[in-house]
Amino acid sequence: MNTRDGRMLHVQEDGDRRGKPVFALHGTPGSAMLYGAHVNDAAKRGIRLISYDRSGYGESSRHRGRKVADAAKDVEVIADSLGLERFAVWGISGGGPHTLACAALLPKRVVAAASLASPAPYGAPGLDWLNGQGEDNVNEFNAALVGSDKLARFLEPQREMVMKATPQEMVEGWESLIPPVDREAMLGKLGPFLVSNMKAGLRSGYDGWQDDDLAFVSDWGFELSDISVPLVLWQGRHDKMVPYSHGEWLAGHINRVEAHLTPEDGHLTLFDRRVPEAHAWLMKHF
Repeated sequence: MNTRDGRMLHVQEDGDRRGKPVFALHGTPGSAMLYGAHVNDAAKRGIRLISYDRSGYGESSRHRGRKVADAAKDVEVIADSLGLERFAVWGISGGGPHTLACAALLPKRVVAAASLASPAPYGAPGLDWLNGQGEDNVNEFNAALVGSDKLARFLEPQREMVMKATPQEMVEGWESLIPPVDREAMLGKLGPFLVSNMKAGLRSGYDGWQDDDLAFVSDWGFELSDISVPLVLWQGRHDKMVPYSHGEWLAGHINRVEAHLTPEDGHLTLFDRRVPEAHAWLMKHF
């Protein structure tokens, strides 16, 4: 479908096509591809699960210079095209800030939102944003802070690695980001899906990944204090992609958020274990 400024967004739906609409916002890097376990859970709960390639990923047009806030506009365009007045939204990892944008900027349409392993805004007061991240992430975001050219040079070989990798090779290539709990998830049923999901998002290049990173370390285009809809968040203590301190910071700076700061989870385990819990929580708010 097309946006108001002429860009194309690739949308995918599954679950219960007659159910309550719930948007699933993918991570960084990622794509609209939906995980079979999430689809099955959605179907059982009466959820119409909707995903899309964020701008610059997969089959969606690039939106150069986009802010995190711009995702709310794209979600609204998709909802309008599908004839949806009210809907819920969840997002994990890089999808987390974009979920928070929807919660803040679409209060008349979002019934509830769930954020899993979301980074906090860069420059958040009292938060050492890079502390606790694996070396690969530290290098990536330091490149983003220098600018788009430096980041592009970093991401090009990273994309090439992802496009050729098996789950085992992803674990080895991103060793600094994958603690034992996430290693187990990656080498289980989740791994082949995650690799396929990332490859689908990166098949045309790394534009979406680059634009996500630049948006994360820039002004997001909204304030967390603008969030008034019901919101739940999950954060795992063993996460090396988005450190536990980010979840703690968000839990302390979003009004009336329901926070689950779990001692047993990493990053990938939230995707594997907690999305069904997020589905159940969101369905209570329709």
